Amino acid sequence: MAKSMYHYIAQLWKRPYDGPLAEIMRERLVKWRRDPAVVRVEAPTRLDRARAIGYEAKLGFVVARVRVRKGGLNRPRPNSGRRPKRMGVYGYAPEKSEQLVAEERANRKFPNLEVLGSYYVGEDGMYKYFEVVLVDPHHPSIASDPDINWVTHPSQRGRVFRGKTAAGRRMRGLLRSRGLKGTHHYKWKKKQKERELRKRHEASRGARLIAPKEVMEDLGYEK
Repeated sequence: MAKSMYHYIAQLWKRPYDGPLAEIMRERLVKWRRDPAVVRVEAPTRLDRARAIGYEAKLGFVVARVRVRKGGLNRPRPNSGRRPKRMGVYGYAPEKSEQLVAEERANRKFPNLEVLGSYYVGEDGMYKYFEVVLVDPHHPSIASDPDINWVTHPSQRGRVFRGKTAAGRRMRGLLRSRGLKGTHHYKWKKKQKERELRKRHEASRGARLIAPKEVMEDLGYEK
């Protein structure tokens, strides 16, 4: 079966520093380090990943390359005396991934746009580089496109800061399943059942009421 162009692009990016891309990547990284931390680019570097996220080469779509510093978050060792466990030097593991940090920085740079997603494009000894796909929810070409006009809904406003992108959902534990009972769908069904049985606080206007449905109906509560 014939392979598509996107298949061959993906094959190249499996080993970008060893194969035919090695020399190109070295030149890119030298140039990217001199560029600003957040810069708009004309076209995506990895067309297969951008298209998978939802990018289209038309008005309303913007691609930005973001530079994020690598390394841990160890703090300077304090001068005053204290126990080693209280020095606050070790154990600072960031909850946000570098990819999510890059998406948030891109959205702060372009506050009138919404983030669709992002993908890795390279790294050197000091920085990691990601390209972020953003979309303008106010552009007519976006509002008239049935494949992307969902982003114009008010509920999608500031979606990257609410963990709605793929990187944000991964941070929230919604993309890594720990069995059936760890999936997002299972948790939603469980909470919905508790709401119907009025076992959750948002289901009852007053105090938290935990009682069978028949008792609630006898007390005069509506379903």
